[in-house]
Amino acid sequence: MKKSHQVFATLATGALLLTAGVGAAATATPPAAPAAGSAPAPAPAPAADIQPGSESVVAQNRITVGASADAVGAALAKCQADNLPFVTVALVDRFGTVQALLRGDNAAEHTIESAKRKAYTAAALGAPTSELAQRITGNGPGIDDLPGTLFLPGGVPLKVDGVSVAGIGVGGAPDGRLDEACAAAGAAAVTGAGG
Repeated sequence: MKKSHQVFATLATGALLLTAGVGAAATATPPAAPAAGSAPAPAPAPAADIQPGSESVVAQNRITVGASADAVGAALAKCQADNLPFVTVALVDRFGTVQALLRGDNAAEHTIESAKRKAYTAAALGAPTSELAQRITGNGPGIDDLPGTLFLPGGVPLKVDGVSVAGIGVGGAPDGRLDEACAAAGAAAVTGAGG
């Protein structure tokens, strides 16, 4: 009896494997054949190689990952020293791509977006957001209508040879001037300027 159970188990296993193989073959999708009379699909175009130093390529200055981390760390340390542990600090490139973000203890969700938008506004427009806020008149369309921007104090640009390459923003302090003091401390960590 024992031997018959083993034979039956072996046969059942074989039948399952065979069934699975037939099922897989039946459900496999064959490659699509070209329609009668139609031309075969064209080969993909090769990648175009642009030579370094070409007039077709733009060089871009960026803040390194180490400097970005130092900047957000210094900004948050300033806020913590000022008893503001509930802020977020963001450093973005001039296109708004986040390079570093540090959220303080107890920082609310909205502080993340605030910090990123202040950083982007400062980077894109090349001026501190406190200064840019003074340009808002409230009379019709203005720079404050630009998508992704926030014209509240707390954003500071980082420049290379006078050209904005990044921005650091802080959001969450009860006064934008406190946010901006922290952002300035972060910028000073990268530029070496006192702040």
